[in-house]
Amino acid sequence: MDRPDWAPETIELGQPSGARMYDYFLGGSHNFEVDREAARKVIAAMPEVPLRAQANRAFLRRAVRFLVTSGVRQFLDIGSGIPTVGNVHEIAQRADPSCRVVYVDVDPIAVAHSQELLRDNPQATIIQEDLRNAAQLMAHPDVRGLLDFTQPIGVLLVAVLHFLPDDAHPHQLVATIRDQLPFGSYLALTHGNLDWVPEAQQAPGHEVYRQDTGFYSRSREEIAQFFAGFELVPPGLVWAPEWRPDSPSPFARPEDSIMLAGVGKLRG
Repeated sequence: MDRPDWAPETIELGQPSGARMYDYFLGGSHNFEVDREAARKVIAAMPEVPLRAQANRAFLRRAVRFLVTSGVRQFLDIGSGIPTVGNVHEIAQRADPSCRVVYVDVDPIAVAHSQELLRDNPQATIIQEDLRNAAQLMAHPDVRGLLDFTQPIGVLLVAVLHFLPDDAHPHQLVATIRDQLPFGSYLALTHGNLDWVPEAQQAPGHEVYRQDTGFYSRSREEIAQFFAGFELVPPGLVWAPEWRPDSPSPFARPEDSIMLAGVGKLRG
């Protein structure tokens, strides 16, 4: 396989990558045939997966635009994957070129790709770190170097918390991040909720993710708890296509997105 110029030498081309598969679901070009083959198997089991990925990305776009309109000029995107196909720096810097973005991902493949893609953008960077190490993440010199912790920060946790089991204490991890944020900061997140989905219909998805991180659906009440210390902005915690939509939903029912979404402002 010929190595494209955007693919660092350290990246193995013969193994599928979850980050590149997600890029494929979004219609991106930073993926290989091995990723597309794996992604097509996922789609065969769950045909709605690309629409769900796109609904998440659409929420991300709307949330970032809202935060820029609200005065936020710096962002911390945790669990970012490959920053392509309308990701945070593109959206924010299109609205205001002064916006700064720190991406965070635990996957070395996503980080290597991202470093290559961001090498000519001094206002954006990526670090390799695990959300489970929230205190260490917030103290990272690249986070502290690019972001000004005396000014509001928009923290993005889009489609990442449902990959953490309860014994990783995800609510405490979010609280650790919250306690480091300056006044006027925001939290935007999406989280999977399968309470309405029959168990038999959940099986294919669980089988796909069992080999990787696992997928942990949480109730609306449990998801709302991530916003402790934040004031939810209207329309509150809703299905992703319902959060300030700017185009028709691709789903017959908003809950088919399986993602609850919300944005909260840090209370003073």
